[in-house]
Amino acid sequence: MEQIILGNVSITRVREYFGSVDMTPDTFLPESSKEVWEAGADWLVPHFLDSGTNMVNAAIQTWLLRSEGRTILVDTGVGNHKERPYAPVWSHLDTDFLADLARCGVQPEDVDIVINTHLHIDHVGWNTYLDGRQWVPTFPNATYLMPRDDFDFWNPENGHRSLLGRGNQNVFEDSVAPVHRAGLTRLWENSCRIDANLRLEAAAGHTPGNSVLTLTSGTDRAVFVGDILHSPVQILEPDVNSCFCEDPAEARATRRRVLGWAADNNALLIPAHLGGHGAAEVVREGSAFAIKGWAPFTPYTEYPEYAARG
Repeated sequence: MEQIILGNVSITRVREYFGSVDMTPDTFLPESSKEVWEAGADWLVPHFLDSGTNMVNAAIQTWLLRSEGRTILVDTGVGNHKERPYAPVWSHLDTDFLADLARCGVQPEDVDIVINTHLHIDHVGWNTYLDGRQWVPTFPNATYLMPRDDFDFWNPENGHRSLLGRGNQNVFEDSVAPVHRAGLTRLWENSCRIDANLRLEAAAGHTPGNSVLTLTSGTDRAVFVGDILHSPVQILEPDVNSCFCEDPAEARATRRRVLGWAADNNALLIPAHLGGHGAAEVVREGSAFAIKGWAPFTPYTEYPEYAARG
């Protein structure tokens, strides 16, 4: 199952990648406790951890929304043929992402809105594709919603220093700037109302312009949290940051705030990179949170191409 309905909005998962991110828990989530990984081994493996290599497993996926007659993509993954010298796991991919999108009934020209929750390497890749020797917008009729703070931070002309070092090299030039030159971007600040069901809100910490998308339709609630968390371990230990969080203190505060909203509103929590069922419902548990249940998306390991992972 790759689609669920919440209120008047359909949510479809479009898969790009599942597997190792070439980092152990100690590297990826350096503040996480060894005990939580050991205690959760029976459910973290294989969806979130490869027991053989002790490498974190993660998904790269785009969330396809249909709301008020419009087709909306939330984050666009890594993309094909991108030169990523300092992130070799994402360099020169050649996936069937656009064919998978077509199997969902969507051609590139059908997309009305592209949401980049932030402008990291694995959230903007399919903004563009290689046409001959030029990077051009993949979705020519779409408005690309980008947080202004991230656009300014990652623009190499502004000279900002990132803890990623060169990890995001080439990303602005091949996946952001071509869309902006084509006049397709809308740079927003603080919040952005998309329609009666969907609203973007600033959620800084992971990056300066990091954002979340809240869905409120009828009695249903969801929040697409991008990289506020990469692993369900961060639900159990909400003060744990990934090694990629630009402002650690702000990232912790944002994570607690968003997890609290999800728990208090019975909202489905939909991160960018969870394997397994891809999304979860959470509840408060003391000063932290717990997983109440998983979304009904088919686990990645039930697909033949991923079955051997973990």
